[in-house]
Amino acid sequence: MTKMRTRQILIYSAFVAPAVFFFTIIILVPFLRAIIYSFQDWNGISADIRFAGWDNYKKIVQDTGFFKSFYFTFKYVLATTICLNICGLFLALVLNMSLKTRNMLRTVFFLPYVIGSVIIGFIWQFIIVRLFGEIGKATGWGLFQKNWLSLPDQAFWSLVLVTVWHSAGYFMVIYLAALQGVPKDMLEAAEIDGAGRIKRFWHVVLPLIRPAMTINLFLAISSGFKGFDLNFALTKGGPFGTTESLAFHIYLDAFTKNLFTYAAAKSVIFFLVLASITLVQVAVMKRREVEM
Repeated sequence: MTKMRTRQILIYSAFVAPAVFFFTIIILVPFLRAIIYSFQDWNGISADIRFAGWDNYKKIVQDTGFFKSFYFTFKYVLATTICLNICGLFLALVLNMSLKTRNMLRTVFFLPYVIGSVIIGFIWQFIIVRLFGEIGKATGWGLFQKNWLSLPDQAFWSLVLVTVWHSAGYFMVIYLAALQGVPKDMLEAAEIDGAGRIKRFWHVVLPLIRPAMTINLFLAISSGFKGFDLNFALTKGGPFGTTESLAFHIYLDAFTKNLFTYAAAKSVIFFLVLASITLVQVAVMKRREVEM
C-alpha cells in the first residue's frame, strides 16, 4: 500500500512539477522581487541600489497622475463589466435558440477573441481615424466626422466599444454553456404553471446560471483592471493622458521615466486593490449561487 501511495505521489508530482516550476519562475519570483524593489531606490539601469523604506509609498499619496489613472481604470472596468456581461448574455440567449445558422454565428462572434489585443487595437485605430472619417464625409453625420481618439469622452467609449467587440464572444461561450445546462423539465414545468418568457428567465434561468455570472464578472473585472494591450495600441493614454489605464501608467513610470522602484510600489498597491475587489466580488456572488 505504501509503494502504491509513493508511486501515485511521484506520478502526480511529475505532472504538476513543470507547471509549478514555470509559475514560480514567471509569476511568483517577479512578484516577490517587485515587493522588494518597492522598498528600494533604483532607476532600473545603474548598479547603485539604495534602501528607501516607505518613501515610494509616501510619494504615491501626492501623485495626482496615479489617482487620475486609477479613476479612469475604475470607470473603464465598470463600463466594460456591465457591457460585456449584458452583450455576452444576450448573444448566448439568442444563439441558444433553434436557429439554422447558430453554429456559424457562434464562430463569427467568438472569432475576434482569437485575434491578439494589440492587433485589434491597431485595426480599430485605422477604422476610427480613417474609415469613420470617410463615413462622415459620405453621410454628413457629425458623429463620424470627429476623430474619436482625439476627444476624451469619445476616446473612452472607443476603448469600451473595442473591448466589448473583442471579448463579448468569449463571455457568450461561458453563458451559452451555462444555458445549455439548465434542465428543460424545469422550464417546461414553469411554462405549464403559466410563467411567461420573462418570468421563466428571471426566476428559473437566471438563478441557475449564476455560477457562470460569477466567472464572467471575475474575468471582466480582473481583465479590465489589468488592461494594457488595447490601451497601448489604440490611444496610448491620450488625449493628454485622459485614457491612461493604471497598468499603462505603471509601465510608463518604469520603462520611459526609469522610475523602476516607484513603479514597483504602485504595482504592489495595484495588486492589493485588485485582489481585494475580486475576492469581495467572488464571495458575494458565491453566496447568491444556487446549490445544485
